Formats: sequence, C-alpha cells, structure tokens
Amino acid sequence: MTVVEMEVQQSSDLERDVVPSVTKALQLLDTFRLHGPTLGVSQISRLAGVPKSTAFRLLAYLEQSGFVERDGRGYCLGRLLFELGNSVPLCRPEGLRETAAPHLTDLFLAASGKAAVHLAVLEQTDVVYLEKIAGPQTMSVPTRVGGRMNAACSGLGKAILAFSERDVIASVLDEGLQRRTRYSVADPARFLQTLRRVNAEGVAHDREEVVLGLVCTAAPILLDGRAVGAISMSGNAIGFNPTTAAPLVQRTAAAISRDLAA
Repeated sequence: MTVVEMEVQQSSDLERDVVPSVTKALQLLDTFRLHGPTLGVSQISRLAGVPKSTAFRLLAYLEQSGFVERDGRGYCLGRLLFELGNSVPLCRPEGLRETAAPHLTDLFLAASGKAAVHLAVLEQTDVVYLEKIAGPQTMSVPTRVGGRMNAACSGLGKAILAFSERDVIASVLDEGLQRRTRYSVADPARFLQTLRRVNAEGVAHDREEVVLGLVCTAAPILLDGRAVGAISMSGNAIGFNPTTAAPLVQRTAAAISRDLAA
C-alpha cells in the first residue's frame, strides 16, 4: 500500500469512527430543545434513540467539554452553549436581535406593560422566538426565547409567510395546518386568502388561534420586500384590541427594517 493509499485509508477509518459519534452527540443535545431543561440518562437515551451505554459515554465527554452540566441525578445544557447561541449572527452586535431591542422596549412601554412583545424568525415551518418582553400585568403567554410555535397558527408566522417565497409557503401547507383551537385556520384555501390580506395590509392577527383568550397583532420586518423576521404584541382577548394596536406595531417593525438596512 502506498503512502497516499494509507492516508486515504486512515482518513476513511477516522470518518467512520468519528462522524457517527458526532451525530449521536448532537442528537443528545437536541433532546433538551423539546424535552428539557433537565433529563436523566435513560430519558436522553430513549429520546435520542441511542443505547444507554453510548449516551452515558457521550454525556461524559460533553460534560467534560462544558456542553452539558450535572443537575442532581440528571443533566442540563451547559453555559458554554449559551455563549455559542449568542454568537450566531442573529444575536451578534448589529444583528437582528440587537437592532430590534430598543424598539421592542419602546413598544412594550407604549402598551403600559399590559401586552407581551415578541421578536421571531421563520425556521422551516415554525417561528423561533428571539426575544420576549413581558411584565407582571401581562397575560401569561406560552412562549420563551429559543422556543418554537407553528407558523401557520401564529400572527408572527403569518406576518413572515405573507412576505416569503412561494416554496416557503408551500412547505408549510405540505406540513399540514394545525388546529390548536377552534379558531385555528385549517383550510389551505382560507389560509392563503389570509396571507394575501396580510400582504396587502402589512399586518397579521392571531385571534385565539394558538391559545384561547390570547390575541395578537404582528408585522413583518422587511429587507428588499422579503420578511427577515416579525414582531408582535399579545394580550388578553378581553382587554387587548389587535386592530387598535396594529398601527403601532407596524411603525415599530418599519423602524427596525430601516435600522437593519442602514
């Protein structure tokens, strides 16, 4: 065997050994995204679909590297992942999250702290929350920074989808429209009609489509006519009027769009 052939063989052996382990380690970390914050080895093994002995070995490496930490008899994500997460472009200086931050604060104060304010982006068929501002007078909203929500149900998702490419909208329809409450839109034709109206008006609404008693007004953050994210105000269906809030949410989204383009 020549030197070149030996190097190729060694590279192949390394790839065969390392790549599956890296994939499995990432699968372990991903279990915390939907099932955390603290999980035991048996739970992690079952959710990730890997043998318990493999999970235990990989968790030891991840703990040694700072990616996970011990939490009693279980594990939780390590602070190193918090640092890495905040290093993604969306969260870095002059990124979407930082650019939007002062505008979101002003929007929250404009509602006298009685409405929750969100910033989100589209990830496949879900919206992912980048920021959330709520206060003691705000209705409890089932969202968290880093969490997800089905895009078709939420005002944020509809605001983004209405200014997205056709293939993006098609992927949402292919996934199927969820009926989370009796007000959720599950008919594709009606959903597309809603998106056309959002595109024309520049504002989207969630009228108890995600949670009963919760309503929302959202507007897209646009760059070159395409949505790169959206912001929203959410409140109690009894005291919060989405239609009245719409102009303020739209002006705030437009201000963020201008700052991003500057």
